[in-house]
This record gives sequence, C-alpha cells and structure tokens, in this order.
Amino acid sequence: MAKRGANLDSVLSALADGNRRKVLEVLRKGSRRAGELADATGLAPPAMSRHLKALRDAGLVEETHPEFDARVRIYTLSAKPMADLKSWIEDSERAYASQQSAAPKAAAKRGRKKAA
Repeated sequence: MAKRGANLDSVLSALADGNRRKVLEVLRKGSRRAGELADATGLAPPAMSRHLKALRDAGLVEETHPEFDARVRIYTLSAKPMADLKSWIEDSERAYASQQSAAPKAAAKRGRKKAA
C-alpha cells in the first residue's frame, strides 16, 4: 500500500500543474516530439523539458528514441498510472458511499441510546 500511495502522490503532484495536463491532452491524440509538445502548448523548450521530466518521473509519459536519430525523443502516454488513480478513486467512492449509507443508522442508534 505504501508504494501505491507514493505513486499516487507523484501522479497527483504531476497532474496538479495545468501545463502538464495540457501536455497529456496533446499526447492523447498521439505520440509527439518534445518540440511539437512545446509548440502545441506554447511553452518554451526549457520549461517543456522540466514538465516532461515531472511527467516521466510520475510514470505518466514514456520516452523513446527512433532508430534513425537517438537525439530525437518521442513521448507517449503511459496508461498504468492513470488506471491506478482511477482504481483508487473508485475504491474511495465505494468507501464514501458505504459510510454515507451507514451514517443515518448510526445516528438513529445513538439517538435511541440517549433517549433510554
């Protein structure tokens, strides 16, 4: 569970930045080079580099190099971190719903004890 929590912290931290979410939106349409991502988001290359590092560190994007030129970096989405986040949200929603349905019963029980 600690590893899952640390990974979720990293993913949520990366997603907290609007520019990084823009990068992910562009990548939903397909793989892109760093320069293309910078152009599409309006970010300067050094800023794009920092955002891509944060997204890579969180596991949200993967970097590959084409055989013809190792200097070129191609970025694609990585599905696992988002699937883990979705799973955590669904687990949290179930727990919340369970607590909310149990709350009126617990309040009624406490009320009966006070009346007695």
